[in-house]
Amino acid sequence: MITKDEVEHVGWLARIEIDEQDADSYAAQLNSVLDYFGQLDEVDTDNVDPTYHVADVMNVFREDIVADSLSQKEALENTKHKQDGHFKAPKIM
Repeated sequence: MITKDEVEHVGWLARIEIDEQDADSYAAQLNSVLDYFGQLDEVDTDNVDPTYHVADVMNVFREDIVADSLSQKEALENTKHKQDGHFKAPKIM
């Protein structure tokens, strides 16, 4: 059972401010979810094949064919933000 204190602690770890009223509500909601998982654990699934994907789809891969790529000039021709043959981007730091 998840307590209000545990919700507040997780909020503190996530740097999320949770007031007391919300902590009580979140604790009740999380306990409801855990109760539902408990119900699912009680279902007999011995003769049920595992479902890895809801649709029966296989990965479709294309052939890896070597092809010509854009030249440096072609890659840079549609931008006005270039410098010395490279894309120019804003400084991050």
